[in-house]
Amino acid sequence: MDLLEKIRSHEAHLGVIGLGYVGLPLAVECCKAGFTVTGIDINEERVAQLREGRSYIIDVPSDELAPLVALGRFRPSTDFSLLRETDTVNICVPTPLRKTKDPDVSFIVTAVERIRETLHRTQLIILESTTYPGTTDELILPMLEETGLKVGEDFFLAFSPERVDPGNARYNTRNIPKVVGGVTPRCTLAAATLYRQTLETVVEVGSTRVAEMVKLLENTFRSVNIGLVNELALMCRKMNIDVWEVIRGAATKPFGFMPFYPGPGLGGHCIPIDPVYLSWKARAAGFEARFIDLASAVNASMPRHIVDLVADALNSRGRSVKGSRILVLGVAYKENIDDVRESPALDIIEQLLRRGADVRFHDPLVTAINFDSGTLHTVPLEAAELREADCAVVVTAHREIDYRAILDAVPLLVDTRNCLPGVQDPKLFRL
Repeated sequence: MDLLEKIRSHEAHLGVIGLGYVGLPLAVECCKAGFTVTGIDINEERVAQLREGRSYIIDVPSDELAPLVALGRFRPSTDFSLLRETDTVNICVPTPLRKTKDPDVSFIVTAVERIRETLHRTQLIILESTTYPGTTDELILPMLEETGLKVGEDFFLAFSPERVDPGNARYNTRNIPKVVGGVTPRCTLAAATLYRQTLETVVEVGSTRVAEMVKLLENTFRSVNIGLVNELALMCRKMNIDVWEVIRGAATKPFGFMPFYPGPGLGGHCIPIDPVYLSWKARAAGFEARFIDLASAVNASMPRHIVDLVADALNSRGRSVKGSRILVLGVAYKENIDDVRESPALDIIEQLLRRGADVRFHDPLVTAINFDSGTLHTVPLEAAELREADCAVVVTAHREIDYRAILDAVPLLVDTRNCLPGVQDPKLFRL
């Protein structure tokens, strides 16, 4: 039986490397479609938790995961040698930035090195980790062809960008359209066939480079437009104009406009990072992506602006940041999730701490944050905690928090998310 027949009959054994926000939901969807999936992760604590049927990902309920583990459909492990038993391997590992703002593809390289050790004929390898155009062809392909196997004939290689939006109740791994591009047409066919067994919509493109660029365009589009509206917010503050009302008015236009909203900075694994990958690759090709770089700079400056806004609020009461108790409301990178990756709240808290503030935080979904100076734990929104705060600042809005009640209880409130539209109060400072 060839690979396509095994995939279509659901007799293929699938492998997923990286069981985080991308890999675990993908593995679970494949299991639910009738495949057997071996999931590989280097985090032994995570793997142990998964073997017990307990999920740590908000989009994967434990009551969905546990039966799949019990039936042997999902097999979490730290043993990369198990990949020799799989017909396909999806790589879903992190791709962060180095301190120098250069792409860090070391997790991809490590994963491919382990795959190379067990690569066999007819095996399909798909990279899902966000990266710069050319990674699949220029980095992964030469490593795998060192085995003597030929791409498109002996094994298949493709790229398909992840499009996970943690906590999104409407769009999930199954119903978000899946873009896929292979090194050869046979590679594209194999990867598209696999995804069509599990996902609702699969979109084929002509190459891995196109598929890689698709992901970067999606998130650069958001970064640039958020940068524009953040700059507009700063401008409107200088001109004493309510930026939120401006956006609401503009959004009534039924064509040619899409509303974006200002905030304390960008967070998550995609929007703060992907445009930098694209800009880095453009420079390597001799092109300066000035528009993209400018938007990234504006967005990166927002945490400092929020700290200055807190200082302005305190100054209005004759207080300085140093020695003031500041309550940060929400530290996840977006509302109603527990993910703090690249969250602007981390930068805001660190800047406040450096200025000598006594910082507390409350987040209904995040219990603790680790900093170089120590660990901060979430505090309850009790009356005593609110009374003792000199200023509260909304960084991430959660549906569980009553911001009107907080405004009534604290001396000052800095609202970066427009949680209190239309409210006029001398204690309230808006972005």
